[in-house]
Amino acid sequence: MMRSKPRVIPVLLLKNAGLYKTEKFKNPKYIGDPINAVKIFNDKEVDELAFLDITASQENREPNFEMLRDIASECFMPLSYGGGIRSVDIIREVLNVGVEKVSINTEAVRNPDLITQASQIFGSSTIIVSIDVKKNLFGKYQVYINDGQEKTGLNPVDWAKEVEKRGAGEILINAMDNDGMMQGYDYHLIKTISNSVGIPVVAAGGAGSIQHFVKAVKDSHASAVAAGAFFVFQGKHKAVLITYPDYEVLKKEFNY
Repeated sequence: MMRSKPRVIPVLLLKNAGLYKTEKFKNPKYIGDPINAVKIFNDKEVDELAFLDITASQENREPNFEMLRDIASECFMPLSYGGGIRSVDIIREVLNVGVEKVSINTEAVRNPDLITQASQIFGSSTIIVSIDVKKNLFGKYQVYINDGQEKTGLNPVDWAKEVEKRGAGEILINAMDNDGMMQGYDYHLIKTISNSVGIPVVAAGGAGSIQHFVKAVKDSHASAVAAGAFFVFQGKHKAVLITYPDYEVLKKEFNY
């Protein structure tokens, strides 16, 4: 029997002020308006909501603070944001508009001291490090940055240990090969990371059912689960329909 239900977190991808969903970090499909999505998730009483701006790092720009302010003012649940997070000042501004947690990916690799500084200033619980991982032709895992465009040569386990040491309060581990496929998480990757660090690990990339959530938590020891396609697509033709499982359904499936 589990003591409490793990967090189940929709991850919404921002691009040019719209919502999109990718497959393997490619072919972004337009989903709709971010504010409308937030309103729907408010009604569904979602545990937590994550927004990631997928072009901010590529375009070397700061977050869209005006849009973030609008999103935060509508959002009734805890909110995290990632994309274009390059300095302590940017983190401060993101938090000031009403976001609770900030997710750092590209700049965490390029400037690991930012993790240390940010966690000391704002507290570890505020700082998430997002780690995008892809297998090479030989099945070896490698960390990517810049929205999956740039290899780093980093081993994800070594990097996860490093970000924990530097003060990150949470890790979002995203399997690029599984992204948007709805065939299940990379359970081996999640378990390897979860068993290597003491901070919460959020599984992302590939969820297509509640059973995938349960397996990630019970078998791979994830602390929480995140998904995109599962919450925005319906049926084999992937019609756009924003949904979230009923609390009682999750309670039954997680057996708590």
